[in-house]
Amino acid sequence: MIYHEHPLRILRYSAKNIWLLIFPLIRGLNVLRINKDVLYEWLRGAWFDILIIGLIVLFGYVRWHYSEIEVSDSSITHREGFIFRVRTTIPYSNISSSSFERPFYLAPFRASRLRCDTSAGLFSASDMKLMVSDDVCGVIAGRLPGIKKNREAYEFPKPSVWSVILFSVFFSSGLSGTIYVATFFFKGGSIARDVIGTSIDRITDSTEWIAGSLLRRIPDAAVVIGALFVGAWLISAIVNLLKYSDFSLHFTENDIKVAYGIITRKEYRLTAKHINYTDLRQNLIMKLLKVVAVHISCAGYGNKRSRLPVLLPVMRESTLSEELDHIGVSRGRKNEFTPKFTGYWQHIWIPAILAAAVFPLHFIAADLVPELSSLTLFAAVMVEVPAVWFIIVKTAGFLTSGIAIYDDKIKISYNKWTTFHTVIAERKKLVKIELEQTIFQKIGKRCSISLWFDGEMHCRHKVRGIDVRKVRQITELLDTASGQGLVRT
Repeated sequence: MIYHEHPLRILRYSAKNIWLLIFPLIRGLNVLRINKDVLYEWLRGAWFDILIIGLIVLFGYVRWHYSEIEVSDSSITHREGFIFRVRTTIPYSNISSSSFERPFYLAPFRASRLRCDTSAGLFSASDMKLMVSDDVCGVIAGRLPGIKKNREAYEFPKPSVWSVILFSVFFSSGLSGTIYVATFFFKGGSIARDVIGTSIDRITDSTEWIAGSLLRRIPDAAVVIGALFVGAWLISAIVNLLKYSDFSLHFTENDIKVAYGIITRKEYRLTAKHINYTDLRQNLIMKLLKVVAVHISCAGYGNKRSRLPVLLPVMRESTLSEELDHIGVSRGRKNEFTPKFTGYWQHIWIPAILAAAVFPLHFIAADLVPELSSLTLFAAVMVEVPAVWFIIVKTAGFLTSGIAIYDDKIKISYNKWTTFHTVIAERKKLVKIELEQTIFQKIGKRCSISLWFDGEMHCRHKVRGIDVRKVRQITELLDTASGQGLVRT
């Protein structure tokens, strides 16, 4: 069967020729130069403006008319273009993920957006994007891979409201960083005003108007900047809350369906065999509370900044059931290969040096410029606290990082910045191993190992400070099990 996209698509195609409006704009500027009979002159040439607008709409209509969707038993084909014809065919078996989206502003027009992705094509770009009517969407959805109504599917219990709220809080534009920056501006503004005001008073009394008017604005400006940071984070949290509310997960052995959203409802259909790996993410607070958010790497799912590749929002580790094992979500497997204790310094040396140097630098600055002692003390404290926090985070990362190889899977636990990752993947998805050894690691007979898996977005998973002999065991096990030529550097 052959279908057309929704007629609303004409507006989108027309928008690509919006540059033609430059001609009515030039004519309008010429008319404005005339001082008399301006309206008459404009009306005389209005036919030209109408002609240009008509041409823009006509171009859009022609492109829409030649945009055809063919749905067969084995593939979906999109043909577009009337001068240069482009034909895109995607076999159903190659589709990694498909998504159906219906924003609130498309609901009155009974229109939906459809996207299909494979592991090929440009990074982060959908292989096929269509806007279709609800009827056509239903026909295409019936052919695409996914959980059908007549098939038994496991329905994972819906995450609670608190789970989605916590997910929105933890993963909204750096909560801790936002609070810290806001605190810096709230408190730092008052200190800066006092320091600058005292310095100006010592210079001359003629600057009283500056101290009386301009300096009073410093704390106000600092408060406004701090409030903007907090406001930006709050908006991000609210947007995430609306975006991921009403979250549901259904899956079978071969297919996964994820749906979420209140204002804009999104439904994803994922093919289990095309999932590259699962990523259980935590920060230190989540780790202490034993809660986790499950993300996945799958072409077309969460490949934009506005969407996270979340499979399950924040939930307790104890609630991860055995039914999730076949899609790569497992727990309780201990690391077989862990970093050597002598490699602890490699994990914490940057924040440790920073924490040790902050107050000596403050004392030196205070001796050189005593007037700035209160400001440098405040800055030292504001730097010391996150430095110590990073030491704690990196220590936890050192104690929990490692690699486990079992059955046909590999599990990698590591820490990157303030986030703890537990990556689980099939060994056949591994495409590259990289070994690194600094001169200090060579003395301690340690090594860092990095692993890459299939995926549109290439991401490094790195574990530092493992014993060289254990690294050899890891590479031998992976080479033997993979049955393919891994890239090793």
